[in-house]
Amino acid sequence: MADPQRGSVGAAPRGIVPRVLQSWVAPRRVVRGLSDMPEGSKLGVLMSAMLIFLIAQAPGHARMAQIDPAVPFQARMGGALLAVMFMMPILAYGLAALASLLSRLTPWRLTPEDSRLALFWALLAVAPAMLLAGLVAGLVGQGSALALVQAVSGLGFLMIWGAGIAALARRK
Repeated sequence: MADPQRGSVGAAPRGIVPRVLQSWVAPRRVVRGLSDMPEGSKLGVLMSAMLIFLIAQAPGHARMAQIDPAVPFQARMGGALLAVMFMMPILAYGLAALASLLSRLTPWRLTPEDSRLALFWALLAVAPAMLLAGLVAGLVGQGSALALVQAVSGLGFLMIWGAGIAALARRK
């Protein structure tokens, strides 16, 4: 029986949080369902991901400020703010453009708009894993636990981004 909130049986989930969670299981279906997202919303997805990434860094910076008070927490977070909220979006747009250009070397074309969607959504979808990595960095610090969480986050990002590209690329 179809759920009126979710659409037909097997349809992509509605809402950001269910889609983020579903992206770890069926990223192609989720990204394909977002393919008509307007550019303003894509920018909102990117900036939301960057804000979560900034928040995720706070525990690690707090720990480092306690260990080495020569650089206070506010200065560390100020630098992170500059990097994450101002520099990373520019780099994300550049990486999406590069992925779109490189797709021209393959039989699968990826429009710049679809390239941005795949990358920006992958960043948002991996944000919960980044929050976990931030907690591990703040509570445990450097070590194998942090390396493991960061590796899972990185592999998750690559898997979701690759699946998004595969879902949106069109044959020449």
